[in-house]
Amino acid sequence: MSGSLSPCPTEVQVQGLVAKAERIILVVQVIRRTAACPQCAQPSRRIHSYYERRLADLPWSGVPVEVRLRTRRFFCESSDCAQRIFTERLPGTVAVHARRTLRMAQAVRWLGLALGGAAGARAAQRLGLTVSGSTVLRHLRRILLAQDRNRSAPRVLGMDDWAWRKGRSYGTILCDLERGRVVDLLADRRSNTVIEWLRDHHPPPEVISRDRAGTYADAARRGAPQAVQVADRWHLLRNLHENLEHLLAGYASMLERAFRQTLPWLPASNSIPAKSPIATRSQQISRERRQKRWERYQKVIQLHQRGQSSRAIARQLGLNRGTVRHWLGAGQFPERVIPRRHSSVDPWGSYVERRWEEGCHNGNQLWRELRAQGAEFARVTLRRWIRARLGTRERHRDQLPPAGKRPTPRQTSALLIGFYKDPSPTQQSFVENLCAFCPDLAASAAVGREFYRMVRKRDLPAWEAWQTMAEKSPLHNFAAQLKHDEAAVRAALSLPWSTGPVEGHIHRLKLIKRQMYGRAKLDLLRVRLLNAA
Repeated sequence: MSGSLSPCPTEVQVQGLVAKAERIILVVQVIRRTAACPQCAQPSRRIHSYYERRLADLPWSGVPVEVRLRTRRFFCESSDCAQRIFTERLPGTVAVHARRTLRMAQAVRWLGLALGGAAGARAAQRLGLTVSGSTVLRHLRRILLAQDRNRSAPRVLGMDDWAWRKGRSYGTILCDLERGRVVDLLADRRSNTVIEWLRDHHPPPEVISRDRAGTYADAARRGAPQAVQVADRWHLLRNLHENLEHLLAGYASMLERAFRQTLPWLPASNSIPAKSPIATRSQQISRERRQKRWERYQKVIQLHQRGQSSRAIARQLGLNRGTVRHWLGAGQFPERVIPRRHSSVDPWGSYVERRWEEGCHNGNQLWRELRAQGAEFARVTLRRWIRARLGTRERHRDQLPPAGKRPTPRQTSALLIGFYKDPSPTQQSFVENLCAFCPDLAASAAVGREFYRMVRKRDLPAWEAWQTMAEKSPLHNFAAQLKHDEAAVRAALSLPWSTGPVEGHIHRLKLIKRQMYGRAKLDLLRVRLLNAA
């Protein structure tokens, strides 16, 4: 019999195999002649008795396997030991008092880490592992106990909060930023809880990356006073965005004036024109592709007029010969015919077009009228049909609002700071008009852009000059807030650490929490997060 069938070839060997309809039985025997006493570690050869252990093992092609292990009891030969009789230990094969081999227990743990209790048990039964959901959870909790004994303190710590129930209860996640893994989960985000955790770890972390919350700043200062605190750069930019948005909320008339100056063709009413002068993104891509095809078609015609063959033209332009022959035989530029997709709105299309020409451009009103006539499609289906058939378009998050609606303070704040990488000419013109109408907003925009550049480039020498500029602008309150946390801001401009990896682990935590239907306790959520399944 091959030794690879053995649960642990260095400890036991297979003596026989019995195949039955519902299971496979492996008969194995211990190889070693001596066993060490678990109390005094004295090896012994004196056998007291034999007995048989029946263990569950990994299945073969979905068929359950039972291991029948013939093991022994020994007399302890040390006169000073209180243990007179002991059972030999097989650490590579099975744990003490266990009813499953170590390799099967490891498989159960992997399923539990990946799927949880009930789902892991269902998958295990499909694979031939006869375990229950409670058994899977017990194996996970054993992992948790082993981790608590072997937990090491990180040198660079990242901390952030996560939601048990959003808006009601929150916990704290702690990550090792150097190793990129979760260190621990705390049940709440109170300062005393974090302080107690920091004081229990020796040595304490040297660097702590956190958000702008005062709770974590106070906990880091009291729990690890020697650690360098680093403010997260994303939260710094978010604070700038929020302060500028709050400032713009008081300039509604200026926003409206600048928007009207940017798009003077806007109608006085809030109605959306039937044909939008701005093409959608998909329409722009379609036009660009058609232009490329048109240029290639012109080159094919020119080369053909010069006397070149279809094969030569295809080789020179990188086209298929069939395409070249089709273009030459068409006599004109062959337009692509896009098949019209059937829509559930089509039977009511004439009614919608007539009401649209009468001036009813309210999609909700049209949908209610059609529902009264027996239509069963959703409101969004009608909106998409109108956009496709009548040429209207929805607003994109990176573009200005539809005609007749001024941009919100949030959108204007992003435009002033420079969050958008490639602003459109309309957006650029809107920002220029707004800054021309209001010098205070122009000064705030300059302060915001400089802060955005300084944080993105981590330009620490520019910090003092920015403070001086910000104190003389409408954003002086924002500058005063940063002054109270200046050490952490300076560290953010000079050190590479941030809570970005922590946010990634929070996303993974949310997925695991939803997979467990919100019923798992903290210990199970913690062990599944700390172990990559």
